[in-house]
Amino acid sequence: MGRTKHPKKEIEEALKHAESQGWMIKEGGSHAWGKIYCPFNDNECRCGEFCITSVWSTPKSPTNHASQLCRVVDNCARQREKLEADKEQAQ
Repeated sequence: MGRTKHPKKEIEEALKHAESQGWMIKEGGSHAWGKIYCPFNDNECRCGEFCITSVWSTPKSPTNHASQLCRVVDNCARQREKLEADKEQAQ
């Protein structure tokens, strides 16, 4: 079963970006709409602080929060390693 859409379109687009990179999205939580989880989830990624980021329901600026979520996904250390390895194999 698929997840429900986030009510803010900017954040929904960021969540789609995260899903396209293999990140898992879990809805629910105490104060958050949900959380996104890195597909690698190991000690080497993010200095041992497993990649987990909260997704807020009603942030003050949905555009800024969406940008923050995309930055987390795009700057994942393991994700960058994987992309570099894929580039090397393609050459």
